[in-house]
Amino acid sequence: MNAPPDSIAIPAGAHELSTAEVSDALDALRLPGSALGIGHVAGRARVFGPAYTVRYAPVDNANPGTVGDYLDETPEGAVVVLDNGGRTDCTVWGGILSQLAAHRGIAGSVIWGVCRDTGEAEQVDYPLYACGRFMRTGKDRVQVEAVGEVVSLSDVRVAAGDYIVGDEDGIVVVPRARATEVFERALVLRAAEQRIVAATLAGATLTDARKQAAYHTLQRAGS
Repeated sequence: MNAPPDSIAIPAGAHELSTAEVSDALDALRLPGSALGIGHVAGRARVFGPAYTVRYAPVDNANPGTVGDYLDETPEGAVVVLDNGGRTDCTVWGGILSQLAAHRGIAGSVIWGVCRDTGEAEQVDYPLYACGRFMRTGKDRVQVEAVGEVVSLSDVRVAAGDYIVGDEDGIVVVPRARATEVFERALVLRAAEQRIVAATLAGATLTDARKQAAYHTLQRAGS
């Protein structure tokens, strides 16, 4: 199976974290992960789960491959991560895949490239993230080159089983080996921000509230 079974400890509340909170935690731990240029396109604006990785390549006319049959092997709860090299001239995800993925309980799809048939994703509330949308098919233009290998989302490396978090602000990638640490730090940052808001609404200055919550220390790399 491309995305390993959930054997790591995911802290309670991690599924509710925003990408901003996770991005701040990644920064504090000196980890990359914010996928530039990939945003919410259709369906529910929330995705969380382990990556199921697929990499595309230009079609080999002598030995053409398939485009979407990997979905038969994608486990429930996984996030399909498609690396089409950032191409915007042809799609690697469409309406049939959105409907089938939603039916099978797949968590969502994130594409370094474009998607189409976004209305069908909307109909089944299937989360789609991509560089944009374009109607032209990838059939006879690209083919699946690898499944389960390391791929790219913009300038971020993604291995099978890494955690993908998405919301209205975009996509972040959390290395599986550091996922517990990253999510725990993000939850601490969230709690500090909530204390800051509560203190300022009660009359404290923003400067004092941030000091009391040790907010700058929590955000600092290596702290």
